[in-house]
Amino acid sequence: MSDLDKAIAQLRACRPIPEPQVRELCHRARELLIEEGNVVTVTAPVTICGDIHGQFHDLMELFRVGGDVPDTNYLFMGESHSLLGDFVDRGFYSLESFLLLLCLKVRYPDRMTLIRGNHESRQITTVYGFYDECLRKYGSANVWRYCCDVFDYLALGAIVLGASNTLSPPSDVDNVEIEVCDQNGGLISRFPRQGRMPQLDNSSGDKTGPPGSGASGDSSGSVGNPAGAVLCVHGGLSPLIDTVDKIRLIDRKQEVPHEGAMCDLLWSDPDDIDGWGLSPRGAGFLFGADIVKVFNHRNDLSLIARAHQLVMEGFKEMFDASIVTVWSAPNYCYRCGNVAAVLELSEDSSGWGVFSRSNGDVGRSSGLMTGLEPDEVAPKSGPARRYRVFQAAPQDSRGMPAKKPVADYFL
Repeated sequence: MSDLDKAIAQLRACRPIPEPQVRELCHRARELLIEEGNVVTVTAPVTICGDIHGQFHDLMELFRVGGDVPDTNYLFMGESHSLLGDFVDRGFYSLESFLLLLCLKVRYPDRMTLIRGNHESRQITTVYGFYDECLRKYGSANVWRYCCDVFDYLALGAIVLGASNTLSPPSDVDNVEIEVCDQNGGLISRFPRQGRMPQLDNSSGDKTGPPGSGASGDSSGSVGNPAGAVLCVHGGLSPLIDTVDKIRLIDRKQEVPHEGAMCDLLWSDPDDIDGWGLSPRGAGFLFGADIVKVFNHRNDLSLIARAHQLVMEGFKEMFDASIVTVWSAPNYCYRCGNVAAVLELSEDSSGWGVFSRSNGDVGRSSGLMTGLEPDEVAPKSGPARRYRVFQAAPQDSRGMPAKKPVADYFL
């Protein structure tokens, strides 16, 4: 067994690893993460997860429900997993949770995608628990500094390509778009596909380029997005960002700024308003359905998956299913009583997952031009979605908490 496998086993037992190992782990993680762009491309199947907030035993429950690494790809917001940020603060075990995820990222880099959240920040972690936890468990702030250095290298988003319009394993009812299951796999509810544009096959003349590029043309391409790509970010959109390509141009290797595009991606929230609004959080913006629909159409997206907001039901779709909030910390702060969820996207097997490319305006549809009105935008046929809803881990699996949680703040 390698040292990394031993560290994973120790962290799975909720026991911190020695400081020299943390330093080496963070160094290896930075070397890996620096090779990733601001927006990581992930191919389905993938499991998308929301905030964890240091609730280690609930993270173990998440792996039980969603499948363990490396058998599942995780996008920590399946077969990849993607996590959408906010790994630390609030919970009792931010350190063990983040270091375990980091170990799994280094051990299985193609199975784990970690996206930065607003709590992956020096300023926030000094106030809401992670700094104090590191100090208490190691006797100095060195480990906190190592982890904060890693925060600066985390991606700002992910694009999921190749998601299917049908569930896998298949539903026993035709044309199901959404299926909700409990933590044991039992069916809670399902919803048929309705009111979305039909999927275009690859013989259509309406071909678009890589998500975020606005490119189109008639040349063949590579694995793409038959159901429309899915953009994963922690918070939301920014008035400074109208294409995914602009996210790719941000200098992310820094502390989260108090304003600007990077700040907005980590702090903004969707709301029932028109256009943009001021956020009560004091950072980022509120944005309405019109903003989401134009952004999705311009970037050939069918869905934005984000976290950042407590959702009592574990997930919440808004604006004609053009954006979804996924929350993966059950009984948040050990007192909110909410359930949690992960979102599973299946792999497309139709052979239509091809996007075409062009470097010019030849064949570019008018729908991709700026100035498009929201009413002119029809939602793209979205991927089939399976939500797995789960509750907090049983109390007898938790051990004795080290301290009381901070309770007066709900980012």
